[in-house]
Amino acid sequence: MGIVRKPKLTEIADMKALLDEAATARQVLPREMAEMLENARDFFVYVDEEGVGGLAALHIDLVDLAEVRSLVVRDNLRGKGIGSLLVEAAVEEARHLQIARVYAFTRQPEFFKRLGFQVVDRSELPYKALKDCQRCPFFAQCDETALVRPVPPAAMDGVA
Repeated sequence: MGIVRKPKLTEIADMKALLDEAATARQVLPREMAEMLENARDFFVYVDEEGVGGLAALHIDLVDLAEVRSLVVRDNLRGKGIGSLLVEAAVEEARHLQIARVYAFTRQPEFFKRLGFQVVDRSELPYKALKDCQRCPFFAQCDETALVRPVPPAAMDGVA
């Protein structure tokens, strides 16, 4: 049994290898090593006795909006709830940071719907289109679905 946690910098190469494999299969967008190192704190990893078995990132766009992206799970772990654990870790971080909404662009909308995301028109996320979509190699023929999930604030537990 593995755990979900923030990655160690020494794990970035293994994370990139997993991400590259998924990007080759067109499951996620590719990321450069430098980008992954610069954004290492965005990521969560699932680690087991075989090493890095999954990853996901929470990338902050605006004070009230962040993207769950680069979700990848090793083939032998798919269907075991690891992807859900990684997404929920990202959502909990968004809650901690008081980010009101998280979103995802995906070719697997049913997975995200099961986690409380709702399909929206991509025009509802103009910042994403301006920042990332225009530099995407699939921009002209995008086949991803945009989904958004509200992130209710955490209970304050008596904190004033």
